[in-house]
Amino acid sequence: MRKYIFLLPLLFLFLFTNAQTFRIIISPSLEELVLDGRLLLLISTDNSKEPRFQISDATNTQMVFGKDVENWKTSSSQLMSVDAFGYPIERLNDIPAGEYYVQALLHKYETFQLKSGHNVKLPMDRGEGQHWNEAPGNIYSTPVKISFDPKASKEIAIIIDKKIPPINEPDDTKYIKHIKIQSKLLTEFWGRPMYLGAHVLLPEGFDKHSNVKYPLAIFHGHFPSDFGGFRTTPPDTNLKPDTNDRFKITGYNIIQQQEAYDFFKQWTGPNFPRVIAIEIQHANPYYDDSYAVNSANLGPYGDAITYELIPEIEKRFRGIGKGWARFLYGGSTGGWEALAAQVFYPDEYNGSYAACPDPIDFQHYVTVDLYNDKNAYYVESNFKKLQRPGHRNYLGHVSATIKEMNHRELALGTRSRSGDQFDIWEAVFSPMDKDGYPKRIFDKYTGAIDKTVAKYWRDNYDLSHIIQRDWSKIGNKLKGKIHIYVGDMDNFYLNNAVYSTEEMLKKLQNPSCNCVVDYGDRAEHCWNGDHTQPNYISRLRYNQMFIKKWAEEIKTRAPKGADLKSWRY
Repeated sequence: MRKYIFLLPLLFLFLFTNAQTFRIIISPSLEELVLDGRLLLLISTDNSKEPRFQISDATNTQMVFGKDVENWKTSSSQLMSVDAFGYPIERLNDIPAGEYYVQALLHKYETFQLKSGHNVKLPMDRGEGQHWNEAPGNIYSTPVKISFDPKASKEIAIIIDKKIPPINEPDDTKYIKHIKIQSKLLTEFWGRPMYLGAHVLLPEGFDKHSNVKYPLAIFHGHFPSDFGGFRTTPPDTNLKPDTNDRFKITGYNIIQQQEAYDFFKQWTGPNFPRVIAIEIQHANPYYDDSYAVNSANLGPYGDAITYELIPEIEKRFRGIGKGWARFLYGGSTGGWEALAAQVFYPDEYNGSYAACPDPIDFQHYVTVDLYNDKNAYYVESNFKKLQRPGHRNYLGHVSATIKEMNHRELALGTRSRSGDQFDIWEAVFSPMDKDGYPKRIFDKYTGAIDKTVAKYWRDNYDLSHIIQRDWSKIGNKLKGKIHIYVGDMDNFYLNNAVYSTEEMLKKLQNPSCNCVVDYGDRAEHCWNGDHTQPNYISRLRYNQMFIKKWAEEIKTRAPKGADLKSWRY
């Protein structure tokens, strides 16, 4: 305690003193003992919100620097020195001199004893969907204003004095129920209890029609805090209109509430198909969802979802419980999952509607060809240093490169532990490395591609390659079930992989694919096939679009004797 009494005044002594490094101290009031995790230093010129909420791929991002800490006895301090890796500025001594707002945060890790025999330290999701800046239990400091000079040699003391509180689980309602099960398969893999959950939207008349069994609509996507886009009351009349930078409109929050209420009216109306709709919760130590497939690093999530969670939902809520009466839909990550689950479990699902899917052909891994390019960050050239773009708008204006996006992740976490996009692709698709963490597809700092890992990716997760390779075995089970939609100006260039996949699908024979591939003119990310509405509207209508579409298509794909009438009351 005497050490803290001595160090605490340092904050005030150095608060407005020029400094080059930062000394991170944990307040004894937090009663922490020994910690593992990623220690982050956030530095910002914007005091409109906390620095921890200002790190992104956008051009207005602020700065983050990170270091791994293990067995941190919190009676001691940690130094964030000039060798800490940062984004978008790589080193502390490259920051221009000036005044900044500074905050420190520790993203906590726990140790997993994997079935493989490896011990790995990872951040378990704690109900927030793998967001380091919101994860319950993480500790952080109150932002302070400092004067910084990279040429100085003094330290600034930052005191971590706050802890993010737990998140309450949602309550059941008349229409929405919540289920959570311990997965035997995942528990065995991870060496500790692991759970799967789902938000279940029950059809109108569920209680009154007690003898009816229902089809299952499986909406894949990122971590849902509750069933999204469903609201039983009109928009809040006191809601202040927001400004949406992406869509350049005012009052998008009101539009979202109105669309959710309109869906409720359709769902309970006389002509809507009576199905059970679910959104799955499968956050894990690497990301906010598992990609719904079996993985060397994440474990058998595909089997756990298909053979443990879904049958349990159907058992509890009177699902038909047959593969012909289940279908998949989703966008982005959810689009990839919807297609992947259909391909890997062709008998268990009867329709896949994949909007703006993550790369389904690794020849177009965003803007990288993993099989032929040597470097993920730079276009090959003798003299130019041209970076590959990673994010654009509908006019093609680039706001982030592949290198920048990956360096942000590297600042947030080593060994694929950033909890973000490129790291989860790596965690899902890669073999396990000798240290128990995912094997890198490319060097996270330089971008050099590992061709042996790329081959593993192709053989196990390149959906376009797998469909073509295995068509003689699975073609009769997949024909008519594949639907892909994407905007031709997808922000992440995901349309490029769809183009090559479409060319492959058209060539399939014995049987022909009878697939649907459609593009939205100048449409950005998560266009889902609706040519009648702008993207900011259609992206809110996944449920009503695809449930209705499947309910019509199933008439042509249902087995003889299937019940297509009782659930259409």
